Amino acid sequence: MAMVNTRKTYARPLAWAIVAVGAVLMLAPFFFTFVLATQPRDRIYQIPPPMWFGSNLMKNIHTLTDMIPYWHNLGMSFYVAVMTTVLALFFCSMAGFAFAMYEFRFKKALFTVVLGSMLLPPFLGLIPTFMLMNFIGWLDQPRALYLPAAAAAFGIFLMRQYISSAVPKELMEAARIDGCGEFRIYWNVVLPLIGPALGTLGLITFISSWNSFLQPLVIMHTPESFTVPVALRSMQSPTNTDWGAVMAGSAIAVLPLLILFALFSRRLIAGLTAGAVKG
Repeated sequence: MAMVNTRKTYARPLAWAIVAVGAVLMLAPFFFTFVLATQPRDRIYQIPPPMWFGSNLMKNIHTLTDMIPYWHNLGMSFYVAVMTTVLALFFCSMAGFAFAMYEFRFKKALFTVVLGSMLLPPFLGLIPTFMLMNFIGWLDQPRALYLPAAAAAFGIFLMRQYISSAVPKELMEAARIDGCGEFRIYWNVVLPLIGPALGTLGLITFISSWNSFLQPLVIMHTPESFTVPVALRSMQSPTNTDWGAVMAGSAIAVLPLLILFALFSRRLIAGLTAGAVKG
């Protein structure tokens, strides 16, 4: 008994120590991004690097906005991320509702195709997407970024799993008896019940769209249409990169994501966990 109590006594501090080390390792890149954003260019290359904030932030931001139309790029990223999130919430929840609540021909085969598409690396679709957008004349247009992402396979899968476990079919039958049409059942009955899953999918989609690099790099051609990751990459060169300005742009761009995650991290975890209850 004494040995068991001793193990319990040491287990909790050890667990907290592991969590603390993991937290430090995960937060260190964010911390140094903000530190380097406040440093002049020559200090960034020093060894050891600066470990605390400097006084060069405003100058770095001025250099940043002189080199690229950064605020326009930030607005473009925000617009694309919001549109992608809104469309994904609507179409993925509707598709998940259909897969969870209806029986139709080839249902299992179609859902298998959806799941199978999650196994494909995203870069395999870059060339077909470019060719299609070029064919319909959407190159260098923001809709070429958010419309192809409006029905992601992961979103459909998450919605289907959550709706299957959270929405009883008896509730739908009761709504039909009351005279509700199928879209009204989806809009007025199902959507209010799947708030955690919608919050989870919305957060994941927004972060993914905000950080997207390859597709905007291929689709967008003019500096004014660049999203933030592509715009910051355009500032870099093999020999003459102002890393203070780049880090200032990165620090500004990461702030919305940190705020979103701080506000909705519990909902993210709850939605992912609840969506895995029923297969």
